[in-house]
Amino acid sequence: MPGDDTSGGNVRAVCVDHMTLPVGDLGRSVAFYRAALVEGMGWVEIDEEGAPAFGPPGSEDLILVGGGPLTPAIHLAFAAANYAQVEGFHREGLAAGGVDNGPPGPRLKYSPGYHGAFLIDPDGHNVEAVWHAPQ
Repeated sequence: MPGDDTSGGNVRAVCVDHMTLPVGDLGRSVAFYRAALVEGMGWVEIDEEGAPAFGPPGSEDLILVGGGPLTPAIHLAFAAANYAQVEGFHREGLAAGGVDNGPPGPRLKYSPGYHGAFLIDPDGHNVEAVWHAPQ
């Protein structure tokens, strides 16, 4: 298993601050993202003006609303603070009904230090947890 940076610091800047994702079945999507992001990555869930929102403590990076799903499906990658979060995202997301689209591990074809895990969410989106290991 790769080394672990538990400081929570990002190796590179993140360019998207937050997003609202319309979903087809709000209850099913909340259960999936709660498992993958809260249980798997240690994020928090808050209420953002009546909508469930998920993010690292102190943020609300992903807000779920009814009215979807988006079509075509999108790819969405969540920044993990360490490799354990990548593994937890995949493990807990699978347990909550996500479909495996790539187990946790290095993806050196993307960049040195790139470690990711991929799932298909309840609306068919390819969602990922990614950790960029320090080089």
